[in-house]
Amino acid sequence: MQTAPARSRWFGNNRLRWWLVTCLVCGLPCAARAHVEGHEAEGFVSGFTHPLSGLDHMLAMLAVGLWGAQLGGRAMWMLPVMFPLVMACGGFLGLIGVPLPGIEIGIELSAVVLGGLVLAETRPPLWLSAVLVSAFGVFHGHAHGAELPAGGNAALYSVGFVISTGLLHAVGIALGLVHRWPAGKIALRVSGAVVCLGGCFFLWNAIA
Repeated sequence: MQTAPARSRWFGNNRLRWWLVTCLVCGLPCAARAHVEGHEAEGFVSGFTHPLSGLDHMLAMLAVGLWGAQLGGRAMWMLPVMFPLVMACGGFLGLIGVPLPGIEIGIELSAVVLGGLVLAETRPPLWLSAVLVSAFGVFHGHAHGAELPAGGNAALYSVGFVISTGLLHAVGIALGLVHRWPAGKIALRVSGAVVCLGGCFFLWNAIA
């Protein structure tokens, strides 16, 4: 009796559905164009694969989706939208060479903090959650932007890593939906612990 309403709320969330469709639609023309022009293809593909090349990046981005699903309501779409938007701004700073201290520390801390929040089922005000996620997005974006391959198209590279990040958030949300069931809540908190421990490992390596 409880499964049908939950499913209805998930598919009835127009904002979340709009965000997921937008990620996919934005990716299609970029991918098609990438087949035509070599350097632009390199730019988009490099940007798309860059968030997938580091486990620390992936853990933090999955954690954003997990936490958004755990919080539910507007947070389920707002957090995964805010992170890529602010990350794009951070990526621009990296592209133009604006220095940002403590990038690696910020990236590793994002996994530690976000994983810990999922583990503890922390529910701060929505604005505070958005600010926290956005702050970490700056560090991730700067790291991506600063590593644009020589000869790559900066615009398509940026689009690539934003779309890839959005898809990772979507995976996190999908996994986080298990919190609707008692056993799923435990599994979600365990996932948060795994992310947090992974972040601690990478943080230790960054400061050692």
